[in-house]
Amino acid sequence: MRAGYTFCLATLLTPVISTDPVDYFFKTSFMGREFLQRWTWYIDDDPTHGRVNYVDQATALQHNLSYASDYKFVMRADSENVVSPSDPRGRKSVRIQSVEAYSDVIIILDLQHMPEGCGTWPAFWSVSAAGPWPKGGEIDIIEGVNLDDENLSSLHTSENCTMPEVRAMSGDVTSTDCDAHHNKNQGCGVQFGNPLSYGALFNRYDGGYYALARTRYGGVRIWFWNRWDSDVPWEIRHPPTRDLFGPTKLAPTPLWGQPQAVFEFGEGCSYADHFDAHNLVFDLTFCGDWAGGAYATSGCSGTSCIDFVNGNPEAFKNAYWEINAMHIYAPVAEDLFGES
Repeated sequence: MRAGYTFCLATLLTPVISTDPVDYFFKTSFMGREFLQRWTWYIDDDPTHGRVNYVDQATALQHNLSYASDYKFVMRADSENVVSPSDPRGRKSVRIQSVEAYSDVIIILDLQHMPEGCGTWPAFWSVSAAGPWPKGGEIDIIEGVNLDDENLSSLHTSENCTMPEVRAMSGDVTSTDCDAHHNKNQGCGVQFGNPLSYGALFNRYDGGYYALARTRYGGVRIWFWNRWDSDVPWEIRHPPTRDLFGPTKLAPTPLWGQPQAVFEFGEGCSYADHFDAHNLVFDLTFCGDWAGGAYATSGCSGTSCIDFVNGNPEAFKNAYWEINAMHIYAPVAEDLFGES
């Protein structure tokens, strides 16, 4: 808990000071079986050219590639079968997308485990519901490849969106041009500089919490806390949800400390021109444009990423997402009592 701040029920029900001129209230949560009911399963070819066969929900459940209980949702790669080189798609995996789309939004994700290992390319991201991509924008919240140990957050947009080099954040700028048509769709990225924020060490220390604030006033801000971090804010560990007394307000995000990543809207990147309502996506692909291209210098063994993915099913036993919960907050104008 931050110094000088006392969390209580009154804080949730009375006005608070925030950097945004609007207040954010609890909208919805996803936990366990709700991911089966309120998310769709993507089954088309991978647009990033991965060595992956995305399967539908029924197939995922039948082959234990998706699992849900009251309090957990898991989606994973097939870790039992060798993939034939002649297979037109690749290793079985899962990609899901939220039915609802969100504009200005704050998201708190409690994540226990993320996919790790050579050949993997997992991501949690949001993308325009209207499109066509990259119109309407893309926000990569969690992303990395192979043996990476630091999270990379990025924006991918249509033309004329750049970020300043210096921003009030703890992460390191990797690129400032967000235009998806430049630099082979690198986008504008920020590396977190925290080895617990991604991959094997994230999983070894029981995961943690990611928070996204996307608002037209404050830009895109992304925070990360390891589960055992003593500085995890109270409302991140105990996210306020709907109660019997009416709408529940989220405490102001400045009390969460400095974000790891900040993307600013304004002169360099117009919010209205580059971002609209987004669906949320979790996916796990293999090789493809990034993980495949980086494989030779990643420290992974084998002659090629595709050969490794095809022939080593046991290497993907830790290639899974385990989500404890996701909580979403929106301005009252975003239909507080219903869906987007």
